[in-house]
Formats: sequence, structure tokens, C-alpha cells
Amino acid sequence: MGKVSTRDIRQMKGQRPVVCVTAYDCVMAGLASEAGIDLILVGDTLGVMQQGFETTVPVTVPMMLMATASVVRARPDSLVVADIPFAIVRRSPDFVLETCARFMQEAGADAVKIEGGEDIAPVIATLTASGIPVLGHIGLLPQQVYQLGGYRKFGKTEEQRDQLIRDAQALEAAGVFGIVCEMIAADTAAAISQSVGVPTIGIGSGVDCDGQVLVSTDLLGLTPGRVPSFVKQYANLRATVKDALSAYAGEVRERTFPS
Repeated sequence: MGKVSTRDIRQMKGQRPVVCVTAYDCVMAGLASEAGIDLILVGDTLGVMQQGFETTVPVTVPMMLMATASVVRARPDSLVVADIPFAIVRRSPDFVLETCARFMQEAGADAVKIEGGEDIAPVIATLTASGIPVLGHIGLLPQQVYQLGGYRKFGKTEEQRDQLIRDAQALEAAGVFGIVCEMIAADTAAAISQSVGVPTIGIGSGVDCDGQVLVSTDLLGLTPGRVPSFVKQYANLRATVKDALSAYAGEVRERTFPS
């Protein structure tokens, strides 16, 4: 198919599911592209998965720019979307526009992802009007985990359901090409998907979204400790890597490597 565009992602609505994974470096981005992944999200989850932070809140713009540039250097056919870090979109409109433009001009991202619903839609409208493609994100907002009081499911009540639908519709009106729906009750996620004309990409939100995203280290079995209950681990690379390193260490100590 060649390089995936934001238009391609939009047109997948009602045609086939959008497949998305995270990647933070050139190696994983290249593998994702070779596997036919539609969208690579350079997620601020790198703060947890690579930097050892407890949340995504400490992740900075320089961290994300470096990771995004590394992913882009793999020249993936996948669409590359960069997360905009914590609190940036709450700054002045000029600062937000300048920062998002850096991800495209300096790092080479194809688009950016921004957390928030109705409240952040005016900011997104300014960006899309300026030519910056935006992927929305509603439901659980990891950057606001302290304010939310932890990780939990959203859309369980009628009030929450109605608000999430309004959030999604506001983001569509603001010009997003898709919306990540994180940790949303499955029936509510289905209603959201039916209420908008852009693809919804679920994570922990059931099968009725228009696509799915997982953190690559989770699905590959590289994440230490517990992973979210909705994750399916397609490999156990943590054990494979550990065994390989142990074998290498043993051969060096026994002087059988190099032979």
C-alpha cells in the first residue's frame, strides 16, 4: 500500500480495523512497519516503559522529539504519530502550535496525539486549521492520572457515557482524523464509534472500536510485572532475552565464547 496517510486512516472507518502499536526507537519501528502495522504511536508511555517513571507525567518535549526522530529514521510505511507531553496543550496557543510544529519539522512525525475532549477541542481546531494532523484521545487520560485518582474504567454511567460522546463529537468537529478511546466501557465505546465519522482506536475499550492499539512491550511480553488485564501477550520475549543473555554470560565465563 505504501506510506499510510491520515486520509488512509480516516477511510478505514467501516472498511477494516486500524492496527496500531507503540514504538520508541528505530528497531521497533522498522519491525512494526515490516509487519504491516497501520499506525505507530510514539507514546509518552516511553517514560514508563523505557525511562522507569511511574507515570507519563515526567516525560518532556526533548524526550519525545528524540524518540520520534528515532522512529522516523526507520522510514516506516506506517503513519507515525507523536504524543504531545503533559500540560503542553494548556499553554498559550502560539506555544502549542510551535511545539506541535517541532514534532513535524524537527522530528518528522506525520501527526500528533493530544489528550482531552470538549475542553481541548478549540486548541485542536487551531492546530488542524494550521495544517497539523491530530489524533484525539478520550476516556482514561494517563497524563491526568493524579487528578483522576488512579487508573479506572470510564463510561459506566449514563452521565459519563453522554459526556464521552460529546467529547468525541467535539473532537471530530475540531478536525481530528481519529480518536483513541482508552479504558472505556465496551457498550459506551461502541456508542461513541457509531456517533462519529472518524475511526475510534480502542485500548481496553472492547471489540466494537474501529481499531486497536497496544503498547508494544506489553504485547511482546517484555514488560516487567503485571500488564493491564485487557492485554494479550503474543510472545514472551522477556524470557527469551533473559535466556540469551544468561547463555552469553555463561559461555564468556567458561571461555567457550569466543571459540
